[in-house]
Amino acid sequence: MSKRGATRLAGCLFFLGGFIAERNFRQADRIRINERIRAREVRVIDEEGGQLGILQPFEALRLARERGLDLVEISPTADPPVCKITDYGKYQYQLNKKAHEQRKSSRGSQLKEVKFRPATAEHDYQVRKNQIIRFLGEGHKVRAMIFHRGREMAHQEVGRAKMTRLLGEIGDYGQIETMPRMEGNVLVALLAPKKGASAPSRPANATQANA
Repeated sequence: MSKRGATRLAGCLFFLGGFIAERNFRQADRIRINERIRAREVRVIDEEGGQLGILQPFEALRLARERGLDLVEISPTADPPVCKITDYGKYQYQLNKKAHEQRKSSRGSQLKEVKFRPATAEHDYQVRKNQIIRFLGEGHKVRAMIFHRGREMAHQEVGRAKMTRLLGEIGDYGQIETMPRMEGNVLVALLAPKKGASAPSRPANATQANA
């Protein structure tokens, strides 16, 4: 076998005769279990999270075997390393699930923008407000923006009044991350989802302009 082929083979452990498969070519990323734990002593946690104290690895492994479980090194850099008595397959599943949820969360969160004018009609205002509520309920941050044009810049209090109304009406769904401020001719506020809140399944009906 060539040197290159031997190197590749060394990076894989196959499920054969009871050994756990691990396809990982970075030694630092490997999770040591059972006989692969090399520390002189380890701090042991049982399957219920209880502290069993500091033991030699062979003693901890004996306890794990008696319970039909594995000894998994969960904190190799601690002094002494921390090991848990658990089902290794279940432990891996939980790690992968947690990593997947973290990736999903980082991908899913986006910055949305919803634009108003000081003279935005009531019906359009309600539509945009409900859009903000929906975005917040989906976990997105929202930049609420009120654009001023021409003579509207001379009456910025109109836009500020509309922003104040908006922030009051979405208070159950979001929190103000950045208070309203003028950026050029745009009044901007940054909103973030409120913990424990979600968008209603059916947004409130938009109020007609002549209601």
